[in-house]
Amino acid sequence: MNDTKDFFHCLKKLSLLYVEDDDNTREELEYFLKNKVKELYVAKNGQEGLEFFEKYQPDLIITDIQMPVMTGTKMIKLIKEKNKTIPIVIITAFNDTDYLFEAIKLNVTNYLTKPLNLFALSEVLANIAKNINLEKENKEIYNSLKQYKDIVDERSIISKIDINGIITYINEPFERISGYTKEELIGKSYDIVTVPLIDNNTFKNIWKTINIKKKSWQGRLKNISNTGEEYFVDIIIKPILDLDGNISEFISLSNDITDLETTKEYFKTQTQKSAFNLTESIRIVNAYKEAINESNIILRIDLNRNIIYANDAFYKISGYTKEDLIGKPYSYLKHCDLTSEEEGKKIDSIFNGNIWKGKISNFKKNGQVFHCNVTMYPLKDKDGKVIEYMGIRHDITDIERLHDELEDAQREIIYKLGEIGECRSSETGQHVKRVAEYSKLLATKIGLSQKDINKLFMASPMHDIGKVGIPDSILNKNGKLDSAEWEVMKTHAKIGYEILRTSKREILQAAGIISYTHHERWDGSGYPLGTKGEDIHIFGRITSIADVFDALSSDRVYKKAWPLEEVLELFNEEKGKHFDPKLIDIFMDNLDEFLQIKDTFKDIN
Repeated sequence: MNDTKDFFHCLKKLSLLYVEDDDNTREELEYFLKNKVKELYVAKNGQEGLEFFEKYQPDLIITDIQMPVMTGTKMIKLIKEKNKTIPIVIITAFNDTDYLFEAIKLNVTNYLTKPLNLFALSEVLANIAKNINLEKENKEIYNSLKQYKDIVDERSIISKIDINGIITYINEPFERISGYTKEELIGKSYDIVTVPLIDNNTFKNIWKTINIKKKSWQGRLKNISNTGEEYFVDIIIKPILDLDGNISEFISLSNDITDLETTKEYFKTQTQKSAFNLTESIRIVNAYKEAINESNIILRIDLNRNIIYANDAFYKISGYTKEDLIGKPYSYLKHCDLTSEEEGKKIDSIFNGNIWKGKISNFKKNGQVFHCNVTMYPLKDKDGKVIEYMGIRHDITDIERLHDELEDAQREIIYKLGEIGECRSSETGQHVKRVAEYSKLLATKIGLSQKDINKLFMASPMHDIGKVGIPDSILNKNGKLDSAEWEVMKTHAKIGYEILRTSKREILQAAGIISYTHHERWDGSGYPLGTKGEDIHIFGRITSIADVFDALSSDRVYKKAWPLEEVLELFNEEKGKHFDPKLIDIFMDNLDEFLQIKDTFKDIN
């Protein structure tokens, strides 16, 4: 049972190309495979199989050998020229010996004979799927490790030495701090940068730990650079062991702590000097304080959450003065886009006694908005009790403004794409905007998550994008469509879905769902699938109401807008038939807000 589950689990992650010219065999195996893989592509001959391979780049291939147009072996040869490692399983008849040997020479993964044994096929596919997924996981692990290495390599001082103490690798931070180049150190003894400043006992302890005990050694060392200057590092030296437990090399990772050690030495010396020098130490501490103050936006708040200090940078960005803020509660700085309840919860989380990091958007004195990344530090006394809070901010207003502009541009593009379908059917661009606003309002009223509300708002304008695939003669026909024309018209729902379903973007995936489902009906009489009730995606149920309400209540070249009372009468009649009854009730309860949207986004004549 577990093997079967593992088989389905592994195979479900893969895309598969199946090539077979025999209709019966193809239909049988297609039925067996279609729900067991992530994507299944089915071709009827080698030529079509090659085209599908180039288009979809599947993870593995199952193919017949003898086929019209192009044989399986010819197809395999051409595919292997493009991808030598792709797993290929051939299905062969007993009289295909010559073809089989030719295919084996092309390094196929496995072969099965006809009539096909599905159990044997499952075993073969299970092994291939496990290997493919393992290879993918290995690649992902390797990619992650490489990125981890790159991060460490960029931020840390790294060197490698062999078991004889010869340097085999240094990175750029090592070159910078040591003053040596790679060419000057690779192949040289590590003594050149360390031994002159390490006493003999320390050196013996390090060597015993890493070479005899085969454990990591961590500590602080003083080294000497190529220019003769001393520098300090906090270092860990680790022996790298092979599979047999033997040391293959040593790697060291260091951080430069020269400034820290120099400062410690400085203050150690200062404490031994006179009161005059103590004053000098205080001056230096104040200089640090001034440096922090000048390079950051600072706000300090007492335990009663009243503002007790703001620096010039805060006054400049907020537009407030010292007289405006000092002594005022922190809540005086209103947060943008938050309800009173949400703002209260956020402030409580900021002042919970722990370090808080996040984005805060406040109103300036003139009503404009400024955005900051904020770290709120609870300052504590020697007993660990919080005595006040200090907020250190960095202005990200320009970044947020750029983000908003990008979102607006994305929304505008989606509106334009939505208008393509509408314009072809003589509808207005304002229609897609109203549908988006109606959908957003209805989604908000039923309590969808903010993420889903945003997705629906962005995606719903594309509900009729599939109309690009409908002939003009049908789309803009004067008069009622006949039954054949109506069947063509109905395909626009699936056309839109097919256009969008393969996108990796959540917004476009959501648009595909909306296109596919917004003509479904609550009672199952809709199209294209005849889905009913809550099996219809909530995005489709919401967009359906928004689309119909706007279509009926707006003028079109082929009709006048219905009076509101007739639209509402229809909605009540179709409640539980065409439309989700709960959504209709919420729509009716909030009708004034929907009418406000209708008034705001009037058609432009």
